[in-house]
Amino acid sequence: MKSLVFRWARPIAAVAALAVISSCGLPQVGPNKRQIYSGSVQQQGDAFVVSVNDRVTRATAVVPALGFSDSFKNAAQLGSDVIRPGDVLGITVYENVDDPLLGVEGAPATLLEEVQVDGAGFIFIPYAGRIKAAGNTPNGIRRIITDKLGEQTPDPQVEVRRAAGDGSTVALIGSVGAAGVYPIERPTRTLGTMLARAGGVTIEPEIAQVTVVRGNMRDKIWFNDLYKNPQLDIALRGGDQILVEEDTRSFTALGATGGQALVPFETQTLSAIEGIAQVGGLSASSADPTGVFVFRNEPQDIANQVLGRADLVGAQRMVYVLDLTQPNGMFMARDFVIRDGDTLYVTEAPFTQWSKVITAITGTASSAASITAVTE
Repeated sequence: MKSLVFRWARPIAAVAALAVISSCGLPQVGPNKRQIYSGSVQQQGDAFVVSVNDRVTRATAVVPALGFSDSFKNAAQLGSDVIRPGDVLGITVYENVDDPLLGVEGAPATLLEEVQVDGAGFIFIPYAGRIKAAGNTPNGIRRIITDKLGEQTPDPQVEVRRAAGDGSTVALIGSVGAAGVYPIERPTRTLGTMLARAGGVTIEPEIAQVTVVRGNMRDKIWFNDLYKNPQLDIALRGGDQILVEEDTRSFTALGATGGQALVPFETQTLSAIEGIAQVGGLSASSADPTGVFVFRNEPQDIANQVLGRADLVGAQRMVYVLDLTQPNGMFMARDFVIRDGDTLYVTEAPFTQWSKVITAITGTASSAASITAVTE
């Protein structure tokens, strides 16, 4: 009688395993295609599920628009000889007399080092008084000093040299060779030459962004565009701040891919096929190439254009579907642009789910058989 009971234990255990699997579900890397589609607006969900085609790729191909405003681009280069508040001047006075006015007896020249232009634009020269320097050139200041000293000493000869001070400097920070404060000099009056003076950028040029802050204005460009478009090599102004930083955009990769992570952009524009490649491609053992999804909150204008509507208000939840097995599927994935904040998700193939079912059943049945063998 006892052996008869144990003989029935094995099929009962198999039936119980199926019941457990049906009620509890199988492990998944995320939702399957059916579950994603069930959340669509067509099925009383709150997301629009859209198959990607040429029209959709054109409507969604939006990349960050970076560039300088006309205020930056139209600014003329500073004259390298114009004196500004904060500049430092070196002044030498030659007097052809035995008892000089400014120097000591027997010395042919008097050197006045580091005479700084004050905030109001003036300098002070002994026996010449307070002189307006800002807005003048070194030659103009030379004539003024000569005229004033000429009333007290015969035929003075004056030499004026300009060295940029804190009134004509810019600050370079971020990913540059040598961050610091640099004077605007004759060779470094534009953005490109100033970056070169600081040792260039120290990150990949493809993803480097350059921000210029001038007073209340702030604009940003791609570093590569600086050399492709000469208009972006803007003239600098004293007090400018130049920041070089890496592109901060990223997307999330999930599902049956080679890796699941928050992935930074490696290029200015990133297609779906490039995004998949960045995480190691599709998983050869589990990915469903017909179920590549891109989840995104789409701005109102683009959502209306994609759906051929005009009544949507506000950002819309959009789910874009790519089927890589279609004749043009790979081309669609190559043309579809991934944007900052997107979620790229690849579903598992149905075979993977079936394999999990078989593994769960056989594993449970084996366990039941082991129990039966022990009890017998």
